[in-house]
Formats: sequence, C-alpha cells, structure tokens
Amino acid sequence: MDLELDHAVEVLERTPATLRALLAGLSTTWTHTSGEPDSWSPHVIVGHLIHGEETDWIPRAKIILEHGESRPFEPFDRLAQLDRFKEQSIEDLLTTFERLRRENVATLRAMRLTPAQWDRRGMHPALGTVTLRQLIATWAVHDLNHIGQIVRVMSKHYSVAVGPWKAYLPILTR
Repeated sequence: MDLELDHAVEVLERTPATLRALLAGLSTTWTHTSGEPDSWSPHVIVGHLIHGEETDWIPRAKIILEHGESRPFEPFDRLAQLDRFKEQSIEDLLTTFERLRRENVATLRAMRLTPAQWDRRGMHPALGTVTLRQLIATWAVHDLNHIGQIVRVMSKHYSVAVGPWKAYLPILTR
C-alpha cells in the first residue's frame, strides 16, 4: 500500500491510546523491565517515542519542506531517553506522549501537503536521500514496531512460566 496521509494519521492518532490501554496502571515489573536481556522496557520505549516526537518527525518534515537536501537532518539520538526519563512514572510519560502526538498530528494536518510535496527530498545523516513520503510512512511504522516490541518484551516475562505451551506462542521464540 502506498502512503496516504489519512491512513498514516489513523495509526499515529491511535498509538497514544493503545499504549495507555496497554501500560497505564501496571506495576513497574511490567513497565520498567523487559523480560529479556539487552532489550528496552516499555518505559524506555515510551521515552524513546517522546524523544522522537520532539526531535524527529515534524522537525525533519519541516527541514525537507524548507531546505530539501541542502540541509541534512540532525542525527537522532536513539538512546537519549535512557537517562532523561528514568525518574518519571509511566503515567507521566504516557500523558506527555499523548500531548506531543496530538500537537504533531495537528501540525502535520496544518501543513496541507500536496502530492508534489510528498516527493520532496531531504538528507538523512546515515541513510542519504529520503523523501517526505518515506518519512511519514516510517513514522507510522515506527509506532507499530514499538507497539510490537512492547508486547514482545512483556510476553518474555512468562517465557518459562507458560511451560510446553511455548511451542504455540511464536512471540516467545522470535
């Protein structure tokens, strides 16, 4: 499926509520641990999503629209959330994420992007030339990727506890 803004926005608008339904009110056993070594906890993932809302999607879209390939994006610090949000509760992070996402979707809609603008190009510091269309599609898939990651790391907590049913639960063996 090719990118259609309304379809991408359907995912972008639902992600905060999905995360709130999944994570709010859970013990820190669920939110602050990952169930597998060297993997991010749900708490860290929500912090990562907040950092992206602040520094990635809309700022990069604006760079593409205003400067094209002549101004490369600032590198994205994929680990900024590790220290920045560690003292905040999951509820505080979810509230911040909801607010930022609401603001960013409103900004995206206010851009009133035309078909010609979708193919405008920007310069990613690691990937090279990218288009606005690819950036917005990646934003939606990035959300889905991290929702899946949260569900996977939470499932890993019971990897042993499910016993022989593990054979029927591919989320535990991927």
